[in-house]
Amino acid sequence: MPGLCQLVTGLILFIGLAWFPAFEDNRVLYMAALAFTAYGIHWLALGWNRYRGDDPRPNAGMSVAFTVLSALGITVFFDAGDWPVGLLFVGLLGVYVCEFFITVGAKPFERPLGLVRVLTGLWLMYLTFAVTLNCASGFHLAV
Repeated sequence: MPGLCQLVTGLILFIGLAWFPAFEDNRVLYMAALAFTAYGIHWLALGWNRYRGDDPRPNAGMSVAFTVLSALGITVFFDAGDWPVGLLFVGLLGVYVCEFFITVGAKPFERPLGLVRVLTGLWLMYLTFAVTLNCASGFHLAV
């Protein structure tokens, strides 16, 4: 379900950016749209493959592509001065680097992967709360 929600969010952002002038002032939203869409599709596929019990080894190649996508997100968001989202992409980069090595059989990366996933997840939850509170309640949390 999370992959589907991200895919829908990414598509909505792309439609808003392409068809409507709603987001013209904030070009970094193109990176957000790309990331939401690509990660959403990937996580849907991962869930489906795990549900079916398919071989996880092809994920090594996908982790390379998503490492590159994460590096792109780091570059775009840090360049735009949006360090909180840039930091999220640093976490995603760590997840995909560890995932690559685990998929090819390097067991020592299992614990670092767990740590990076937990830290990235906690940071993502903070960003979710901060954006929601900033928009809905007038808070001024760092995001």
